[in-house]
Amino acid sequence: MIDEIAEVGSPIVILTGGDPMLRDNIYEIARYGSDRGLKMVMSPCGTLLNDKNARRLKQAGIDRISLSIDGATARTHDDFRRVDGAFDEVIKGIESAKRAGIEFQVNTTVTRVNIDELPDILQLAIDLGAVAFHPFLLVPTGRGRELMAQELSPEQYEETLNWVYDQRQQVPLDFKPTCAPHYYRILRQRAHAEGKKVTPETFGMAARAKGCLGGQGFCFISYRGEVQICGFLDVKCGDLKEQGFGEVWRDSPVFREMRDLDGYHGRCGYCEYRRYCGGCRARAFETSGDYLAEEPYCVYEPRAKSK
Repeated sequence: MIDEIAEVGSPIVILTGGDPMLRDNIYEIARYGSDRGLKMVMSPCGTLLNDKNARRLKQAGIDRISLSIDGATARTHDDFRRVDGAFDEVIKGIESAKRAGIEFQVNTTVTRVNIDELPDILQLAIDLGAVAFHPFLLVPTGRGRELMAQELSPEQYEETLNWVYDQRQQVPLDFKPTCAPHYYRILRQRAHAEGKKVTPETFGMAARAKGCLGGQGFCFISYRGEVQICGFLDVKCGDLKEQGFGEVWRDSPVFREMRDLDGYHGRCGYCEYRRYCGGCRARAFETSGDYLAEEPYCVYEPRAKSK
């Protein structure tokens, strides 16, 4: 599979789970991908990360990991994770990564419970030495359905993304929201109001980035070898036990639909920001059963009222 991915291009390969550290041969997999010229990164839980296996990850070619911190305090994080001591274990894992010379980013799932702690979590990430802070806006699928009562309202999403915009140039790390495609609409609205052009010189990588990359610049491969738009959207796009990765990536009918932004339904299909945003396909699917439907947590009304 890694050989097939390398033949298509040189993407970043994220080893995730569950906890990929539970797999005995994870170091061999990482080393093999690195030797094929792929940038291999990992998203472990952090509780199993210690000095010894952090050094092994570094030797296997893992130069960056992401770790979740879902509260500015142990109480908030442990309550969210439902594991006492989880916060302290993640901090220990971060220190092990630093000693091994592995960069790390902090991910935070934003809910009604921890939204007021976001500034403090951001500061914690800075103090710990993170190279990036990525707040994830909750996608209520899979186990995320258990958190639906904690999900932000569309108005809170908008407020949070405007806060990210306000903070982005004031912090010494890469700061961008994930699973929040409408941020790139807000960025352009705010820039226009401020008389700024959105260019790499004024907004860095955000000028070239866009919202949902599922099926366009990103895909998810399950432990079964099934290819999906993303890990939150359980729609099968291909099976690597039956097809090569390149064939799935190029020819999957689902991926072709994802790349045709004009074919999206509802407001997303005629919004003037659709090429920058595109809405979250997983939230659309969870709400309507249609992965091409409009983003249900966006408050913006496009200038055009229909196609």
